[in-house]
Amino acid sequence: MNIENTPAVSTGNRPKEAVSTAGSDGKRRIAEIDYLKSIYIILMVIFHLVYIGDKYPYLKQIVYTFHMPAFLILSGYLVNVRKTPAAFARSVLWLFIPYAIMESGYAFMASVLPIRESIDRFTWSVLLEKVFVRPLGPYWYLHTLIIAHILCYTVHRIPFRDRLSQLIVLTACFGILAECRIVSMTHALYFIIGFAISLCQQDLLSVFRPSCLSLAALTILCLNPNHLESHSLWGVVITYLSFSFLLWVYPYISHGIRQPLQFIGKNTLSILLFSPIFTLLSKPLAPLFSFDPTGLIFTCAAVSLTLCGSFAIAWTSDRLKLSRFFCGKPNLLIRNRQQTDLSAAPK
Repeated sequence: MNIENTPAVSTGNRPKEAVSTAGSDGKRRIAEIDYLKSIYIILMVIFHLVYIGDKYPYLKQIVYTFHMPAFLILSGYLVNVRKTPAAFARSVLWLFIPYAIMESGYAFMASVLPIRESIDRFTWSVLLEKVFVRPLGPYWYLHTLIIAHILCYTVHRIPFRDRLSQLIVLTACFGILAECRIVSMTHALYFIIGFAISLCQQDLLSVFRPSCLSLAALTILCLNPNHLESHSLWGVVITYLSFSFLLWVYPYISHGIRQPLQFIGKNTLSILLFSPIFTLLSKPLAPLFSFDPTGLIFTCAAVSLTLCGSFAIAWTSDRLKLSRFFCGKPNLLIRNRQQTDLSAAPK
């Protein structure tokens, strides 16, 4: 997702319960999108915990079917192709710099620590390959996001006769990169879905309709392991149903819970960048909670540590005025006061 929840195109009529909000910069934010991002990022953190992934492999398979595809759809929807070339170049540069720093650190740690994605020998050639071609760990998402932004912006500036031609050329460009094993075509197609919704000036919250029946359909589909492939048509359906169910739940969430969720949703960049540090540090905590066979207490403790730790690093960077050099803006951490939630429960 674009880290800034500010759609670049106008949207159509929205349901009464789906109210847009404005940030302090005057740009329009959509509260529901911040909420969706928060749920999907929390799921990412939970199942990056090796202990939980190993304990609940089938549940991990279910979540992996839809949580990152959903992120990619949101990313495509929120990509801003109407910036000036200079502004666009700055935005890509200041996304690449923190990505490159953290991916370099992750690659180095993979060469010295006994983790699953280990590297036998850390060299400059290996580093360049991991940063520019095949990143390790969760940073593949930022790698894909940067490439997708560049492709969308470039293709959008070509004077096509219609939107369909633009989408075909964009898909072909992704296809070439997928053949070179630089991006995943599955990830690219989910991104293109979101971009197509934006390009056609459709409201995301009208495309993904809230429904209580989505939970029943989602449960039935997830009972069959053959459906749990994000690259299949069933994966697309499951991803759609996850949107539908979460959006149906949203109006019923109390203000006290909604506020911290939206804070998390607005700070997914910090979580994406720093969460691997804390999911790794959480591993020694598992034996301390061995008295709980469900792993629920460990999950709550590890997720809390990861989220709070990520926000603490971002806050410290802001206070030390390092964020300007790390991400090109004074504050990496976005505070809740920058947005007022105006969404109301359905009548």
